[in-house]
Amino acid sequence: MEGFFILEVGRRIKQKRLDKRMTLQELGDKSGVSKGLVSQIENGRTIPSFPVMLAIIQSLEIEVSEFFQGLSLLEPTILVNRKADYIPFEKEDAKGFSYKRMMMRNLPASTIDFALLELSGDSYREEVTTDAYEFIFVMKGSTEYHVNSQTFILEEGDSIFFDGRLPHVPKNVASGDCTLLVLYFFDQKS
Repeated sequence: MEGFFILEVGRRIKQKRLDKRMTLQELGDKSGVSKGLVSQIENGRTIPSFPVMLAIIQSLEIEVSEFFQGLSLLEPTILVNRKADYIPFEKEDAKGFSYKRMMMRNLPASTIDFALLELSGDSYREEVTTDAYEFIFVMKGSTEYHVNSQTFILEEGDSIFFDGRLPHVPKNVASGDCTLLVLYFFDQKS
């Protein structure tokens, strides 16, 4: 929960700053914090103290209630991420390293199982459940992913994260094969 909240607060601060065409330095000066701290907050590396967060929000000239509107401390059960929405970030000063955060989630201690799933054009399976959270990344082709009576069209580069205890099944909707990277997060208590 905390990781999701940190990332969303940072994303919102960055988006509002860019919308107002402010530099990191300008926002830092206006809110009374360093440019480096603003950058760390925007990239989800640190949680600002409440006074710092309020100073930044006020410096962006938006109402606190507007800033937090729709932000929940509960993470969604199903989360679809489009390739275009992956968030670039820097881990360290380096040349030629281009990180993009696809998703960050806090989960209890778990065993992780990595798998490649190739769906042929004529593939078929009934919906199943899994005692794990699942992260699916579309490496090639496209898929129609059915999760808990909802349908999501995922193209190459898109991803989805969901509780595998919900009934689910992927369907190949492309003319060629579809390749998925599947990560299962099994709770070690199970």
